[in-house]
Amino acid sequence: MATAVIDGITTRYEVVGSGPALLMFSPGGFDATLDKWSTQGIYARIRPVDHLSRKYTCVIFDRRETGESGGRLERITWTDYVRQGKGLLDHLGITRANIMGACMGCCPAAAFAVAHSVMTTSLLLYWPVGGPLYRINGHLRFAQHVAFVHQQGLAAVVALAAEGKSFGQDPRGGPWVSVLRRDPAFAERFTTQDVEAYKLLVTSMGRTLIDRDTAPGAEPEDLLRLNLPALIVPGNDHSHGTS
Repeated sequence: MATAVIDGITTRYEVVGSGPALLMFSPGGFDATLDKWSTQGIYARIRPVDHLSRKYTCVIFDRRETGESGGRLERITWTDYVRQGKGLLDHLGITRANIMGACMGCCPAAAFAVAHSVMTTSLLLYWPVGGPLYRINGHLRFAQHVAFVHQQGLAAVVALAAEGKSFGQDPRGGPWVSVLRRDPAFAERFTTQDVEAYKLLVTSMGRTLIDRDTAPGAEPEDLLRLNLPALIVPGNDHSHGTS
């Protein structure tokens, strides 16, 4: 595996196959690591990278704050995730790419196409997240983390991170749990920050990332204005809406 520093944050990535470039925003919710393309649920069955790499140069990576990528304490937006993907393409010298997202990875994929339409050859969204239950459960996850911080403090979050669970598996650990587990210096900064300011940061981050009952990431009007080939493969459960 290779790494690159993008926007001051280390990104773990892998390039697989040959052909036209395909930037792939990983599935996995807030644990969007590159291995999810071959280990999680439906992706373990269909193994998209194995098939797509026969005709494309697949660029897969751990999204910031997940896996072996680093992170930063800030209110993260879809634009920040787009910046990571764009920076990775720049690092690899790729000027145009097909863009694919799966699960929550569809959100930054769609936002990438809007922000960098000239760089985008086509757009593929596989099982986009969305729907009222996705919004409700997503906001609940952030609220559970804030409640844990309020009751137990920041040091308890760091201790919990050592148990190895993701934000989705145990919301108490929060969206930075992966970095807390791997980076002692980050964990030290985390525990010494202002706890009230942190609770405000997390609350606003959850509300602004998951801000609608349709698929988040890009404004519908901006997507309608795009003039590029696109394929949407809808999901069929409470987190991945059918339309």
